[in-house]
Amino acid sequence: MATRTDTQAPVLHVADSHDLIRVHGARVNNLKDVSIEIPKRRLTVFTGVSGSGKSSLVFGTIAAESQRLINETYSAFVQGFMPTLARPEVDVLEGLTTAILVDQQRMGADPRSTVGTATDTNAMLRILFSRLGQPHVGPPSAYAFNVPSVRASGAITVERGAKKAVKATFNRTGGMCPRCEGRGTVSDIDLTQLYDDSKSLNEGALTIPGYSMDGWYGRIFGGCGFFDPDKPIRKFTKKELHDLLHKEPTKIKVDGINLTYEGLIPKIQKSMLSKDIDALQPHVRAFVERAMTFTVCPECDGTRLSEGARSSKIEGLSIADACATQISDLADWARGLDEPSVAPLLGALLGTLDSFVEIGLGYLSLDRPAGTLSGGEAQRVKMIRHLGSSLTDTTYVFDEPTAGLHPHDIQRMNDLLLRLRDKGNTVLVVEHKPETIAIADHVVDLGPGAGTAGGTVCFEGTVEGLRAGGTVTGRHFDDRAAVKETVRKPTGALEIRGATANNLKGVDVDIPLGVLAVVTGVAGSGKSSLVHGSIPAGEGVVSVDQSAIRGSRRSNPATYTGLLDPIRKAFAKANGVKPALFSANSEGACPTCNGAGVIYTDLAMMAGVASTCEECEGKRFQAAVLDHHLGGRDISEVLAMSVTEAEEFFGAGEAHTPAAHRILGRLADVGLGYLTIGQPLTTLSGGERQRLKLATHMAEKGGVYVLDEPTTGLHLADVEQLLGLLDRLVDSGKSVIVIEHHQAVMAHADWIIDLGPGAGHDGGRIVFEGTPADLVAARSTLTGEHLAAYVGT
Repeated sequence: MATRTDTQAPVLHVADSHDLIRVHGARVNNLKDVSIEIPKRRLTVFTGVSGSGKSSLVFGTIAAESQRLINETYSAFVQGFMPTLARPEVDVLEGLTTAILVDQQRMGADPRSTVGTATDTNAMLRILFSRLGQPHVGPPSAYAFNVPSVRASGAITVERGAKKAVKATFNRTGGMCPRCEGRGTVSDIDLTQLYDDSKSLNEGALTIPGYSMDGWYGRIFGGCGFFDPDKPIRKFTKKELHDLLHKEPTKIKVDGINLTYEGLIPKIQKSMLSKDIDALQPHVRAFVERAMTFTVCPECDGTRLSEGARSSKIEGLSIADACATQISDLADWARGLDEPSVAPLLGALLGTLDSFVEIGLGYLSLDRPAGTLSGGEAQRVKMIRHLGSSLTDTTYVFDEPTAGLHPHDIQRMNDLLLRLRDKGNTVLVVEHKPETIAIADHVVDLGPGAGTAGGTVCFEGTVEGLRAGGTVTGRHFDDRAAVKETVRKPTGALEIRGATANNLKGVDVDIPLGVLAVVTGVAGSGKSSLVHGSIPAGEGVVSVDQSAIRGSRRSNPATYTGLLDPIRKAFAKANGVKPALFSANSEGACPTCNGAGVIYTDLAMMAGVASTCEECEGKRFQAAVLDHHLGGRDISEVLAMSVTEAEEFFGAGEAHTPAAHRILGRLADVGLGYLTIGQPLTTLSGGERQRLKLATHMAEKGGVYVLDEPTTGLHLADVEQLLGLLDRLVDSGKSVIVIEHHQAVMAHADWIIDLGPGAGHDGGRIVFEGTPADLVAARSTLTGEHLAAYVGT
């Protein structure tokens, strides 16, 4: 046997030398010719103030180019079904690997999409029940609420010598509840919202938007001959009412014109109820929300499953029970099953369920609709798919993975990021939390400011180097807010008694008014259930969360906040023309793109394409409108300004407009100084959306402000500004209730309510009430321990 005698180190193979991702001359959005080198198979954290260009570099440049190159590897036929991605504005990109984006976009709100289906855990459970469930009801599809049962029979002809017809029956057993079709709820239409039965049609009985008797609908209803339009609806016979509400499409002739008559209910189901509710006009959306009522399906009791699927059990548990069980408990149940015939399947199922627990989502259940998860929860559910992946040498891109996490849970998230790296992957993380920046192998700090004041690399290197550097992030890295020595005295209390929403266990608590009250606790402990469930937004209560702002791609911060009105009036007054000229949704709109700035081409079954309008070059206005100026700027130039620039522009000089200046001041107050006032709302993050809502509500008369994690997406330096804003709100006589994990906000509170001790059914109780100083002194809860470590006592 030959033995190797030389002891020289092996020469590095040329294939091993590709250990860097090189970016040269990146100019996406506000990036100013950025050139960096990112080490592969390491954890790199990108940080910097909000709006400094982190997402433009990581998502808009590196991930976008990786995605574009992957799409080009598919056949021309497959590429036809994909969006055409433009190449990012960058001179050189080398060393890219396949990028997997794990972002905070909410998961699809399809009613049949659940936590179980989104992670393939349901698929494993279905196979398990089809093998072990008693009584046996069929294959895995018999336990799937997305598969209906089908039965068909007929004859098939077998050609063997003489032709012979054979009778055959086809059966497919599905688990879908036949009543609700796997949705868990049944919808009904409230007829009182469609018409006023005391009036006749000619008297305006119909209350459906657009169904006026003055137009075509009036001619159809008046000339169809199925009922008397002058008779009150309550006096209609059964047949007349059926024809009004349910009649199938029928050809009729009115005034010599051939028309089609159709009952009200099928007509509005096609025109309104079958469409995405967020895409409807506001008055139509309000009608749909009034007219539609959703109730739990009485047949399957909301489980979505047929009776057969619910009857089959393993160890006393049906698949419906298993999906409704808290995941941490389901993992214990699966661990107790000892069945060698399905051992590999049980191992895979347990691995996935344990990943849920490890990532801090053990309090969820598999039947939780995917659309109800918060941005942070959705991101962590997507992570579970990748933890068990066999892929290595890929690039994982995360967008603030610690969003919505208690300090106790951030350590778990850090461990998972390191595990992905240790499998040989490149992990890129956009993050503000010092706890996560601290574990980075490499740090890239962008800035120094936001918007046009950012877009350059201020620091690149190790965490120690960042600490010693003079950048904004470096200076604030070790910032520690001190616990307040004196706290404000409450002016009253908001009494909550016997709160039982979700996992709350009959909670009794008095939330003090006239002070800054912070509700905290680990993820899933019941904070949102307590605050949003017991303090509904309404009279005197302004609730500001991170949910999507309803509006089209034409909406922007200027239209949403009402800022555009005073701007249009100022332009109109300065030029002696109508204000409507300065609206891209009205008379001033570019006729080619109708004021959208881009032209959307619908390619039927292929993905639509958006291209910049050649007529207005994306400015959205007619050329004649841009001849009118205010303070030397036209309306498109004003809408391209950042909040900070616009505040200065409208603050003094020829363009001085107090009404606009006030609104811009509020936007700057909440840390949105870098936002462009004309950028579409669809491009904003969850934290930006919340702060935009807060700026809008600050002018309202509400006495109680309820905020849900307002520090999401805020840089360490911006948190101080937010705390100053909260103080100003309280000092002006408001009561502020904040759901928050950030230790600086906790330390700044006048009163803390801590829920726990754990998540899901292990939470739902008040474990501490008092001042931050008392919480630090007692250290009796997880929050207390982390806050004490943070303030350094």
